[in-house]
Amino acid sequence: MADTNYGVNDLIRDELYKNMDEEYGRQQAKLIPECGNIIGVRMPVLNKMAREIASVNWKEYLQGARSDTYEEILLQALVLGYARGKVDDILLYIEEFIPLIDNWAVCDHLCAGLGMAREYQEEFWEFITKWVSRDGRLKKPGHPEYIMRFVTVMMLDYFINDRYIDNVLFAYNTMKHPGYYFKMGVAWGLETAYYSYPDKVLAFLKDNDLDDETLSMTFKKLLNSGKLSDEEKQAIKEIRE
Repeated sequence: MADTNYGVNDLIRDELYKNMDEEYGRQQAKLIPECGNIIGVRMPVLNKMAREIASVNWKEYLQGARSDTYEEILLQALVLGYARGKVDDILLYIEEFIPLIDNWAVCDHLCAGLGMAREYQEEFWEFITKWVSRDGRLKKPGHPEYIMRFVTVMMLDYFINDRYIDNVLFAYNTMKHPGYYFKMGVAWGLETAYYSYPDKVLAFLKDNDLDDETLSMTFKKLLNSGKLSDEEKQAIKEIRE
């Protein structure tokens, strides 16, 4: 007799375990130490599954998606990136998903997939900034460190441009959280901003409210960059000192 309770999410879980690579899972566990319950499924498989889900009925999938393993959560993030539809609808599903982000990898994969933010700048800027108050505090429920990293990474991925650069720098200066992955997100954002707006970032580095650890991370990323000339690195060292 067929199991009438067996549904699409059971099929998805079966497919994930069918593609389990135990050695890869151990590697992922080392890269994402804060994350538990890793199956060990490689990204090409997850991306293929996400594309297929998004091409059929991504809303139905997300409404009933399981979040018991790292891969099941990551798959939802990837589906959101492949989803097509009205921007307001997609933002609603992103909003429901964000509280599930509990590690840097899911955060960064989600951000990388949301390329539609390039087309819908105003909508996405309003969306990401509503997660934190103007004085840098978290306004919505979830994992604070990773929600705030989500905001910083979305900014560096899509808003380092003439219209938003000053707002981005203001946000990086005011957002506060003691977590390593948030601080590294700010440092990464400032490094990215430097490549397009070196004068603005140099001025920022001279006068800011960053804590010492975030500032140190920023200087390290810039000084380790292969894109900067010796002269640029010397100017940054002088600011650091």
